[in-house]
Amino acid sequence: MDSKYNFKFENLTVYNKAMEFGEIVNTLTKKFPKEERFELSSQFRRAADSIALNIAEGSGGTDSQFYNYLGNAWHSVHECVFCSSKARMRRYVTLEEDEENRRILTELSKMITTLRNRISDRIKSKK
Repeated sequence: MDSKYNFKFENLTVYNKAMEFGEIVNTLTKKFPKEERFELSSQFRRAADSIALNIAEGSGGTDSQFYNYLGNAWHSVHECVFCSSKARMRRYVTLEEDEENRRILTELSKMITTLRNRISDRIKSKK
């Protein structure tokens, strides 16, 4: 998004990739049956959005707080793996869509882990 007001976390590649993934999930879940509106589709959207939300929320705190919020984001990535797999089992998404979700989620998981490791090193160096 273009704005003359910019927050530090908006420059993080992992944040932007998580934002994009949230939009992918939003589009995918619109195809789910109506009976899933308050079930799997809602859970999948919330988990996907939680990745970027935790990155944004944690970035404003201390290194230790950010480290913990990134852990929450990492857990949300894994929740999305479950949701995508369950959606494929129920035939709401294709194998190809599930594989693309898994590719993006793997990338997000690695990016979050790398960022957490850098922050952990920074925390240790301050002691």
